[in-house]
Amino acid sequence: MPSTNDPQKTIASSVTISGTGLHTGEFVTLTLKPAPINYGYKFVRSDIEGYPQIEALVDYVNNTDRSTNLQKDNIHISTVEHLLAAIYGSGIDNILIEMDGNEVPILDGSSAPWVDLIHKARLINQKAERVYFELKHNIIHTQSDRKSEIIAIPSDIQRFSAMIQFNSKVLDTQFATLDRIDDFAKEIAPCRTFVFLHELEQLIQHNLIKGGDINNAIVLVDRILSEEELKRLAIYFDRPEVKVLEEGVLNNRVTFYE
Repeated sequence: MPSTNDPQKTIASSVTISGTGLHTGEFVTLTLKPAPINYGYKFVRSDIEGYPQIEALVDYVNNTDRSTNLQKDNIHISTVEHLLAAIYGSGIDNILIEMDGNEVPILDGSSAPWVDLIHKARLINQKAERVYFELKHNIIHTQSDRKSEIIAIPSDIQRFSAMIQFNSKVLDTQFATLDRIDDFAKEIAPCRTFVFLHELEQLIQHNLIKGGDINNAIVLVDRILSEEELKRLAIYFDRPEVKVLEEGVLNNRVTFYE
């Protein structure tokens, strides 16, 4: 693990934000706090006696069903992906994330509000160098049941490429590349959560998206809905005015169907 002259970074001051969890629907207050060198990323549950911590490590990922969720002993933190992406994409090495609930607020369904909050807190250099892991050979991980694959390849530069394909006539193959992590705030952070309309009832039946609405997710309308279905969705989301205004538009948010 070679060192460089690149200093570790944390935030200069604490910043707080509150919002609703996408899946639990619970209102949570979250505070980002400065942390010492070699601390890494740690979540703290302030609503539980003893303030238990969970390190943001792959070892504690226990579920990735529509969100990334951590568990250590009996302590849970859910829907961490947008926040952790913003923290890493902003160049932070050490930070404490204190929450009074178990789900990170969804905000607008992207990493952008988190990036803005981090910019408000300001980054500062710390008196220790970053330590980098040096990849010696290709690493490949495949999950055939999810039809997914990730490959890490040795390189002198940090570059991320992603491709995703859905069995959908309204959303073609999606491909994106990030050549510089410094471009995260502009190129990646604004990208928002989306869901196909036909998935909504299934998600509801699995006790998910209790806090979901058209302000924190993009809904892709992939088929024409009957009046009965529209009324049922309106009840689910407590939005009696939900209706398809025209082909491809659900309440002025959203995209197309065939």
